[in-house]
Amino acid sequence: MRKLLLTGMSLLVAVTLLAACGPKEPAELSVEDCPKEEVFCVGLVTDVGKIDDKSFNQSTWEGVKQAEEELGALVQYIETTDSKDYGKNIAQFADAGFDVIVTVGFGLGEATLEAGPQYPDVKFIGVDQFQGEAVPNVVGLIFPEDQSGFLAGALAALMSESGKLGAVLGTDAVPPVWRFGEGYRAGAEYVRPGVEVNVVYHNDVGFDKTFTDPEWGKTTALSMIDKGVDVVFGAGGKTGNGALMGCAEKGVMAIGVDTDQYYTVPEAQAVLLTSAMKLLTPGTFDLLKMAKEGNFPAGGNYVGAAGLAPYHDLADSVPADVDAKVQEIDAALKDRSLETGVSPVKPE
Repeated sequence: MRKLLLTGMSLLVAVTLLAACGPKEPAELSVEDCPKEEVFCVGLVTDVGKIDDKSFNQSTWEGVKQAEEELGALVQYIETTDSKDYGKNIAQFADAGFDVIVTVGFGLGEATLEAGPQYPDVKFIGVDQFQGEAVPNVVGLIFPEDQSGFLAGALAALMSESGKLGAVLGTDAVPPVWRFGEGYRAGAEYVRPGVEVNVVYHNDVGFDKTFTDPEWGKTTALSMIDKGVDVVFGAGGKTGNGALMGCAEKGVMAIGVDTDQYYTVPEAQAVLLTSAMKLLTPGTFDLLKMAKEGNFPAGGNYVGAAGLAPYHDLADSVPADVDAKVQEIDAALKDRSLETGVSPVKPE
């Protein structure tokens, strides 16, 4: 009987020791743990935008945070302030033994591609980076922005009373921004030939400011509204958010971008018709999960989903026939019976 008791006590001690030596929770991990095989570390490097842009960077970061919650990952980010630091910021994570590095934005594409062969044991996810060169550990996460822009433009044209639409965007040197803006124009003209569409890109400043200029975005939107525009598409980080705020000030319908901005820009909820979304959060998380489970794509590109956000507060203002037309267009875009006609990049 005494032997059985001792055996039971020994088992209790063993279980206690195993629990003490078990996997650490994410909050208990540190960067020093990243080289360990059992620790999954994910680093995110932004372009010159900020992590709290309520749009592109923030939505991608939420996908990384989901990996922290569901996959037990240690996650960190670096905000790039100067494009000359792309390589240095990537290397900071790679040299620390991070398993996956997410680089956000078209501008980081070249630096990400160069880092792949330098760090063959690291997996790279380039968000909004079309990777034309196949590097086994580098995958571009891309989206059909022209399609969600097309849907937004069609909805805007169908809802407009004045027949005048506006779009306030970041630089068209970034292909996804170009596809959003020109998709918006094409969708509006598809459902309402002759509609007036004023698409303005913020090309008059450096790349470091084109997505971080809410004052310009708001001023530009207000100028459009003064000229009779009654629906404005704001697409370009904090610059686009400024356009939404201008619409909120004037009580004019607005369309957000990248994520459902009803939740990220609550100040514009009353006028926000929809958002032209790229499903950044699930797209980022899906690739991180693949990396953790050992079935990461072997280079190339991974196409995420895109579409429109719900109408939220303005749902009762959208006629049933308008919504039906938008749904019809969405289905046609998805089955390729309808093409947007928008080029991948701005023609030279």
